[in-house]
Amino acid sequence: MNNPLLDFSDLPLFDRIEPAHVAPAIDALLAEADTALDTVTQPGFPAQWTEIAKVLDVATERLGRAWGAVSHLNSVADTPELRAAYNEALPRVTEFWTRLGADERLYAKYKAIDVTTLNPEQRQAHKNAIRNFVLSGAELTGAAKERFAKIQERQAELSQKFSENALDSTDAFAYDASEAELAGVPQDVLQTARAAAQAEGKEGYRLTLKMPCYLPVMQFAHSSALRERLYRAYATRASDQSDALQFDNTALIAEILALRQEEARLLGYRNFGEVSVVAKMAESPQQVIGFLRDLAARARPYAEKDVADLRSFAAAELGLTDPQAWDWPYIGEKLKEARYAFSEQEVKQYFTAPKVLGGLFKIVETLFDVAIRPDTAPVWKPGVAFYRIERQGQLVGQFYLDQPARTGKRGGAWMDDVRARWLRPDDGQLQMPVAHLVCNFADGVAAKPALLTHDDVTTLFHEFGHGLHHMLTQVNERDVSGISGVEWDAVELPSQFMENFCWEWDVLKHMTAHVDTGEPLPRALFDKMIAAKNFQSGLQTLRQIEFSLFDMLLHTEHDPARDFMPLLRTVRDEVAVLQPPEWSRTAHTFSHIFAGGYAAGYYSYKWAEVLSADAYAAFEESAGQGGAAHAETGRKYRQSILEAGGSRPAMESFKAFRGREPRLDALLRHQGMA
Repeated sequence: MNNPLLDFSDLPLFDRIEPAHVAPAIDALLAEADTALDTVTQPGFPAQWTEIAKVLDVATERLGRAWGAVSHLNSVADTPELRAAYNEALPRVTEFWTRLGADERLYAKYKAIDVTTLNPEQRQAHKNAIRNFVLSGAELTGAAKERFAKIQERQAELSQKFSENALDSTDAFAYDASEAELAGVPQDVLQTARAAAQAEGKEGYRLTLKMPCYLPVMQFAHSSALRERLYRAYATRASDQSDALQFDNTALIAEILALRQEEARLLGYRNFGEVSVVAKMAESPQQVIGFLRDLAARARPYAEKDVADLRSFAAAELGLTDPQAWDWPYIGEKLKEARYAFSEQEVKQYFTAPKVLGGLFKIVETLFDVAIRPDTAPVWKPGVAFYRIERQGQLVGQFYLDQPARTGKRGGAWMDDVRARWLRPDDGQLQMPVAHLVCNFADGVAAKPALLTHDDVTTLFHEFGHGLHHMLTQVNERDVSGISGVEWDAVELPSQFMENFCWEWDVLKHMTAHVDTGEPLPRALFDKMIAAKNFQSGLQTLRQIEFSLFDMLLHTEHDPARDFMPLLRTVRDEVAVLQPPEWSRTAHTFSHIFAGGYAAGYYSYKWAEVLSADAYAAFEESAGQGGAAHAETGRKYRQSILEAGGSRPAMESFKAFRGREPRLDALLRHQGMA
């Protein structure tokens, strides 16, 4: 019991887990899970939901929690030793889950369960389980089954390597710039870059490809040469065009796509896109492609106007008659400043991380009738915070919050579960849900709190929306509680829903305080932000559609034996109004689809945005009717969507809240494209 990964008495012992603990813990837990699988698949073992759960689910949940802790550390605190331990265990863990999902004895046992003995939550979980057995190859036999298992193992390996290459190629780049080169770059970014150079014993200012450094340089640096240097490094990461060729993902992508195609054929589908939509709201890849092309056609006129405005401003005001890819963020920022008389930099001074967090908690507490309190737990880095959510003094859920960007932490932002809400079948105890909320924000400098851009604020609200979906569930069946069992193209509804509050004056005025004066955000500045809210929304919509369409076509019409770059160019020719350089390689770090579960599913962001905009419209409708109506809408949303989790189809939950099916008009209106 001195292995912290084998201690399930409470929360993970993140401060004690060492790489040396991984192999022995995983060995022990795999052996336990194997024994449990053998036990429940014996002919004499009862085909009863609770009896199977008592033995098998308890063992696999322990394995899942321990491996989840290792995977989490691998994402947020990567070291060579931990990476080696993770990669050594990965094939064995993958092999077990693949074998479990395809076990024909277990499949037969599940099919023999009398569904009339199950409650509605268990019935939904059972229905999902039967579907998942089929998708996991349980109906395959002989050589086909063996090959299917090998494919899963190899895919896990390739996805992990893709992720490592993306992280390593990002971390490999550093450029020590002079003060002159950095004219125009905000002071707080300069201070961080200066400190980074000093930490390395260098002169000047150390620039990296981490978002808190990369983005402000692209937006504010007057030097086009500096912007080009960073853009080229960023757009060619993990590719054949990069300086660090050892991190090239080209061959990995080709192999991943070939394996997915082979997997689909083994399961009796024409392509991986068809496999992907089986468990989603969308009915077919064709429906998705049609949806994306329809939205692209609606957004295109707005995007074309965006580009025309940028071009004329660049020529007239900045002397840029032939803007390049690395110039657009700079032109966009300058045009926004000229048109709306404010800059991102000015706004950022009002969003100090502690104040934003306080404001976020206040809106969640008010809307969903909960209290959020600081709590204690072992953490992996000193800057990680831990909180508890209560309702009427009773624990509802807990979460870790890891905000700052750092070396060894993968980019982006995400929510992950530590454990799910579950009425445990072994001891009858109700296990409460715990979540990870991870971001990559700039750290505070010179003893001041961290400053967030409005985009950062929106990201925080987005991830918190996922967290609420996981933590506020009232479902006691693990496989359909919280986000578990929710269709992938509906899972972004609660996260995108929360983003809307970042544009409400009544919310923002409580979560802003100027870093130097403590003054709240002035109303006049907020009004300018609102005026600029849909600045370039046409362009941004087309960018998301470009990614989504590329992803779906890659997994339906593309031949994996061929180079995928021509497909990306074809999609850009169809959708994009701004073409990147020939050497740009964005697909090589498209971790969502090659290492993150969004394969043939990236469209989910746009699909769920229709749901979230329509859901938020209910709050807009009730806002004019006074506080009681608003509170009632909050209660209805919480009960219909958040508390129901995956216990019923997403469309049923949506209709329970809205009283009808979703409509596109709210999204177009919110984005100024109505």
